[in-house]
Amino acid sequence: MYWTQLLQPNLVLGKPVVYLSAEILQQHHLRGLILDVDETLVPLKSRQASEELINWIEEIHKVTKIWLVSNNLSESRIGGIAESLNLPYILGARKPSRKSLRQAATEMQLPVEEIAMVGDRVFTDVLAGNRLQMFTILVEPMVDPAVVERSYPIRRLEVQISRWLGVSLKNKHQASAKAANPPCNH
Repeated sequence: MYWTQLLQPNLVLGKPVVYLSAEILQQHHLRGLILDVDETLVPLKSRQASEELINWIEEIHKVTKIWLVSNNLSESRIGGIAESLNLPYILGARKPSRKSLRQAATEMQLPVEEIAMVGDRVFTDVLAGNRLQMFTILVEPMVDPAVVERSYPIRRLEVQISRWLGVSLKNKHQASAKAANPPCNH
């Protein structure tokens, strides 16, 4: 497999994870999600899930199995977020290693082809998912609105290197009209 194939997400959402709809998952025949935590679900220093995220998880969980897989080692932080979402989790995943993704897939009892690895980073989340031949979804990072001048130097570098290698990180899939609209809060 070439680097461009390993780094190329199957879907570039171009928005935060809460815009990923059940319709998109069904369109791609996905029955399982492995979700990164830091900046995919919550801002980097956040210790709790937003109400919007909790509502999104409740809706998506109706159509798919979900596991959290994080490189973070903080049991109290990641465990607390997972508990608030009522989801199983794995810490210290060391993505792009495939070991923790394989473990989550085994626990879901689904073939890897029916599972999406969802994250905000190309060189960890997308690379790990592609190495295991999962469907990969790149989302925009969740940011703390109180932090006005937040920069993402590592993510920007990953995007730049990916583009140099010929990877397209443009939203090439117009999934559905629902995905383009803001998520509803119940």
